[in-house]
Amino acid sequence: MTKRCALIPARGGSKRLPGKNIVDFFGKPIIAYTIEAAMGSGLFERVCVTTEDDGIAAVSTRHGASVISRRREMAGDDVPLIPVVLDFIENEEHEGRTYDELCVLMATAPMRNAQDIRDVMALLKPGTCEFSMAVTEYGLSPHQALIADNNGTLRAAWPELVNKQEQDVPKYLCDNGSTYGFIVDGLKREKTFYGKTLKGHVMPRRRSVDLNEPEDMEILELFAGSSNS
Repeated sequence: MTKRCALIPARGGSKRLPGKNIVDFFGKPIIAYTIEAAMGSGLFERVCVTTEDDGIAAVSTRHGASVISRRREMAGDDVPLIPVVLDFIENEEHEGRTYDELCVLMATAPMRNAQDIRDVMALLKPGTCEFSMAVTEYGLSPHQALIADNNGTLRAAWPELVNKQEQDVPKYLCDNGSTYGFIVDGLKREKTFYGKTLKGHVMPRRRSVDLNEPEDMEILELFAGSSNS
């Protein structure tokens, strides 16, 4: 039987939107939606929140997650996520808890649901797909991206593509910042979310909003309100 764990990284020091991991969203802390989706998926032996913040820890415990105390040196805004995840795996193994698969869930993606999590994790197959993630389509055509020089002059990022029609270029997808699945041995070996055998579960943009800026909350509230109407 495959042993799985869900990990929700949630540090307390966000600068762009202070307190974003536990901001109120339709009457609940925003992290609660991710905890509930993970539990509702029925996939995981443990749903863990790793944090250095007492407020996040208290909210997470209240909503049923296991809280893992994150060392302060692993909680800075300059610390990449991969070392945090690998540190969690190492500490779990030290405590005698090993997993075949791990799912990393971002706390600020409340529209992602339990079925999305199941769909991401279902892509994993030993030997053929060791990495999976939730993705979405770009809102604007990425092949027409422009780069601004220091003097403000714009140039095409990909000159060979910029004049093509959208139907004549590949379908571009982007990581939506919500859900990542791994076979643990593959993650240890490649140390990236973008492993060689990566596959994606396509989510609609309305479920792909990740709260990073105040404007994102307006979009989330609009989508959530229309879903409940």
